[in-house]
Amino acid sequence: MKVFADKLPDALAKKLPPVVIVAGEEPLQHMEACDAVRAAAREKGIDEREVLHVEANFAWSQLHETANNLSLFGTRKLIELRLGNHGLGQEGGRALKEHAERLAGSDDVLLVSMGKLDFRQQKSAWFKALDKVGLFVPVWPVDLSRLGFWLRDRAQRHGLSLDLDAARLLGERTEGNLLAADQELQKLALLVPPGGRISARQVAGDVEDSARFDVFTLTDACLQGTPARVSRIVAGLRGEGVEAPIVLWALSRELRTLLSLHQHLDQGQSFEHACKAQKPAIFEKRRPAYQQAIARLPIRRLHKLLLFAQRLDLAIKGASTLPPWDGLHDLALTLAGGRGLLAEMPSSYRIG
Repeated sequence: MKVFADKLPDALAKKLPPVVIVAGEEPLQHMEACDAVRAAAREKGIDEREVLHVEANFAWSQLHETANNLSLFGTRKLIELRLGNHGLGQEGGRALKEHAERLAGSDDVLLVSMGKLDFRQQKSAWFKALDKVGLFVPVWPVDLSRLGFWLRDRAQRHGLSLDLDAARLLGERTEGNLLAADQELQKLALLVPPGGRISARQVAGDVEDSARFDVFTLTDACLQGTPARVSRIVAGLRGEGVEAPIVLWALSRELRTLLSLHQHLDQGQSFEHACKAQKPAIFEKRRPAYQQAIARLPIRRLHKLLLFAQRLDLAIKGASTLPPWDGLHDLALTLAGGRGLLAEMPSSYRIG
């Protein structure tokens, strides 16, 4: 049964299942979900814990042996299977399915900690067997549109009252790094009395800019049509030393995807079918952003942007005098519906 991270403590308080799968790549929520399972196990009198780290050449027979070993301190124990981003393979899938089948005669609890679990894996036999008897906790990054509200609620855990403007500013300064955001809230809690109210001005003065970006954050911002955020992300990527070819690759990929969507729509296909026809297919969660971009960018404009991307490729390789990072900023900003830095430069530099 699927349970989201913020609802997990309540679900565990009702019943501690024999299996909990925590899957995802957002570290703060992932860590806290695993901590909640450990705390629930202790409350049920399970004091013994055995940890199995899945690495290259991991012997899956260890899971069976650990489950069959008698506990030294009681009748129950918590077994943690830490996969990280390692794949299960056929042997691992078979071992987990067999473990699920043996749970009827066991009082142990299995905590499976792993990276992102895609839809294909969720249809596998091992996942269905474990999900049938336990809880599945998918850990997703907090969406940008909800981040301010999430931080405002999070501040209450530290005895703070954060107004929405302050929460949004904190989100901007720690975007994509919830661990950093929580650490900043802990620092702020030391500066004000319990229940103290934090303003945006205080956040601006006391919180360092800890935002961490990647090229996928940039392309999402471009598709969503947020020029100011795009400028900030491009500056952040450049400051963090991200290579220009990687940024160009990500932007060019989105341009080709948008052109392909246009072509499918021009053939009379539905937008949903056009999204499914992409390789890889566009997930349902991302489709509204692509739909916004399609409405904003006609096919002729996209062709011009792709030609500009080709000129940027030459500039990065040293075969053109076009300034690469200014050009990348111009390309991303125009894709987001803004006006690039090169607009006032000679016509040979412009997107057109």
